[in-house]
Amino acid sequence: MKPQYQTNPLIERLPEHLKQFIKPQNYDEYTPINQAVWRYVMRKNVDYLSRVAHDSYLDGLKKTGISIDHIPSMYGMNRILKEIGWAAVAVDGFIPPNAFMEFQAYNVLVIASDIRQLENIEYTPAPDIIHEGAGHAPIIANPEYAEYLRRFGEIGCKAISSAHDYEIYEAIRHLSIIKEAEDTPEEAIEAAQQKVDELQGKAGEPSEMALIRNLHWWTVEYGLIGTPENPKIYGAGLLSSIGESTWCMTEKVKKLPYTIEAAYQDFDITKPQPQLFVTPDFAHLSQVLEEFANTMALRKGGLQGLHKLIDSKALGTVELSTGLQISGVFSKVIAHEGKPIYFQTTGKTALAHRERELVGHGTLNHIDGFGSPTGKLKGINLAIEDMSPRDLKAYNIYEGEKITLEFEGGIKVTGEIITGKRNLQGKIILISFKGCTVTYGDEVLFEPEWGIYDMAVGKEVVSAFSGPADVNSFDLITHVPSEQTIKQKRPEHILRLEQLYLQVREYREGTNQTISRHKVFEELKANYPKDWLLSVELYELATKGGDHEFAEEIEAHLHHVKLDRPEVGHLIDNGIALIKETQVNS
Repeated sequence: MKPQYQTNPLIERLPEHLKQFIKPQNYDEYTPINQAVWRYVMRKNVDYLSRVAHDSYLDGLKKTGISIDHIPSMYGMNRILKEIGWAAVAVDGFIPPNAFMEFQAYNVLVIASDIRQLENIEYTPAPDIIHEGAGHAPIIANPEYAEYLRRFGEIGCKAISSAHDYEIYEAIRHLSIIKEAEDTPEEAIEAAQQKVDELQGKAGEPSEMALIRNLHWWTVEYGLIGTPENPKIYGAGLLSSIGESTWCMTEKVKKLPYTIEAAYQDFDITKPQPQLFVTPDFAHLSQVLEEFANTMALRKGGLQGLHKLIDSKALGTVELSTGLQISGVFSKVIAHEGKPIYFQTTGKTALAHRERELVGHGTLNHIDGFGSPTGKLKGINLAIEDMSPRDLKAYNIYEGEKITLEFEGGIKVTGEIITGKRNLQGKIILISFKGCTVTYGDEVLFEPEWGIYDMAVGKEVVSAFSGPADVNSFDLITHVPSEQTIKQKRPEHILRLEQLYLQVREYREGTNQTISRHKVFEELKANYPKDWLLSVELYELATKGGDHEFAEEIEAHLHHVKLDRPEVGHLIDNGIALIKETQVNS
């Protein structure tokens, strides 16, 4: 079946479990009001950000072909992003953090293709195309930053989550959806916010995913670059928010040097940030990322890594010192002197080496879980993996031999060796037994009646990470979002307002010069007295056309709108000021 979205070679190489999140952009569903919101934000941002954003932003707008006047289409973005080695896909709002980061690892930007409502023009907690398209896309034209983003995704998607993280993700997704939806009762928003606050309040020890998401937030989303005294903006959340991009430059927002400590600074996605972090350059971002990665189970493994996987209650992988990888839901670990001596998975499990499933050791072969000792044999300094064929023969670790292997810590494996598997370097990584019993003291861990026993070989657990070693080992096409983003209702009077916006847009772009701007303005005043953005657009046309009397009439109307709706007064003033400034400079 052909995908219902615009693709390119970078998107084609995505694994199927990521493609399940992609949805068509449906460009025709953007309304004339949506287009006007995009244009207002982009005009204001480009004018302001030319003074406060990192140089890469404006350069990136040109390189990525992002238009100030029109919402970008995925087709156009992919055609241009392809030249800098990236691609973009549309998704429905927030997707799970591991998936979001894995897309980045494949050089693919995830873009929530919906756009904020006019009422939320300054900021929305929901991801939208202004945030993603106008925020993220331009900066990736900088090669050093693009590599940081890719590397972040590569490491971040291996971060282990907790079961609590998923609860928070669902709660934040729900809050962002209903805050952006029109006519949501205030009590529903308050209840959703309370749920988020409660979950964040009882988070306990933060997971790796929670910590690395903090780093993502304070760099990719809300990062500043330069010095605390003279910072520039590069974070997409700031680049796409006409409110926060101004607020963040005031003294009310504390500017801190960016270090690994930012991982322990939580954030509230629904509110302006009280502090931001400043990196001296993009290279420093990568240094901190590698510093954080050194603290992860991905690189440390061991008992702590196994405990993290058990706490996650989700599919994860451990890698042994032989390179053997065991993927499943980990349920048990036995420890001795601070080291794991036995681990157990529950349910479907697969074994792999170098991210490729071992033949005969997929989930069909290990449907009820997998358990194995790890470590050295008691009283023998040489680990099994380091033994030569002669050593193995000397210790009776040989096909057809009945043997008892006693490991340090007390795990005993007794049975007849059938065969073994080796890696390309010649190290033995797996030994299979028949008639096998595995015990730990009085506890029986495996019985002969259960069939063939496959024992993993490895003196230590060198890595533990989220997800499977080989993505083809498991059916990962299971994503069903708990709720969809809510599309704006469009009754007849809104459809008519959209027609007025469309007429003004067509007049401005020269596709229909027969429209009477004065008639549009009269209908707007009569039927939509609270709308402000279309009046600003009419003011722009009147000013450009030298119709000063009409411009003054519109400005007088906007003054009344400001009195009636003081919360949009600064938006009106900013729009008019930009128009006047543009006229002076043209």
